[in-house]
Amino acid sequence: MSDNQNLLAEQRRALILDEVRRRGGVRVNELTRKLNVSDMTVRRDLDALARQGVVEKVHGGAVPVVEASSHEPGFEAKSGLELGAKEAIARAAAKLVTPGSAIALSGGTTTYSLAHRLLDVPDLTVVTNSVRVADVFHTAQRRPGAQSRDGAATVVLTGGVRTPSDSLVGPVADRAIGSLHFDMLFLGVHGISVEAGLSTPNLAEAETNRQFVRSARRVVVIADHTKWGTVGLSSFASLEDVDTLVTDAGIPEVLRAEIAEYLSDLVVAGETDTDADS
Repeated sequence: MSDNQNLLAEQRRALILDEVRRRGGVRVNELTRKLNVSDMTVRRDLDALARQGVVEKVHGGAVPVVEASSHEPGFEAKSGLELGAKEAIARAAAKLVTPGSAIALSGGTTTYSLAHRLLDVPDLTVVTNSVRVADVFHTAQRRPGAQSRDGAATVVLTGGVRTPSDSLVGPVADRAIGSLHFDMLFLGVHGISVEAGLSTPNLAEAETNRQFVRSARRVVVIADHTKWGTVGLSSFASLEDVDTLVTDAGIPEVLRAEIAEYLSDLVVAGETDTDADS
């Protein structure tokens, strides 16, 4: 794979991580041949992935760090991961929003980043089950002079039971969401794959997300490249249910080709016309 020799480090590491997850482990000498780079470069990449906690180094290579499919990290634990990617995704996703529309934002740290980018979009109706997302709009509207600002968003926070990621789920949230209709849903995910589709480790959140998908005319998944290949306990939608995937430039070409087989609209933040002026 000689055309990979000039890959950015982040893209190369995404390829390595995909290979580790797909095969259950890789050897350094295999990666040097596949990527056409030195063994020192591969070892540095494996060191970086090990520090992120996504692979475990073993003699001569690496294996995946396998979390229980029901493990759900808290909001704070996830908020410090892939910050640059989340900001780029939020900028690109915000460009899809039309003033005056009714949108839904699910829970998650990427939708939280997007919420900050939507503060200046006028006349939105925002429905969310994320306490953090609702707080973004609430805090902005309490700033001096904000109360008189025309076009401030109308924010609807569903009720429900709070999860470790500060989302509200369960029957109360499901009924509220199921009675509404959104122009667009922005959906954060724990994991995304061809086989499992969109998944989460939280069973109640899976059902709430199903209600979100059913109530939206357009479903936009916003997920950084590390989410690809991750599978949670419960699937709540297939790739065919997704209209648009907004991801970051860390996703390698081999995965883009795979995604394109299932999704007609792939937005790579920073590399598309919609994000060119960010």
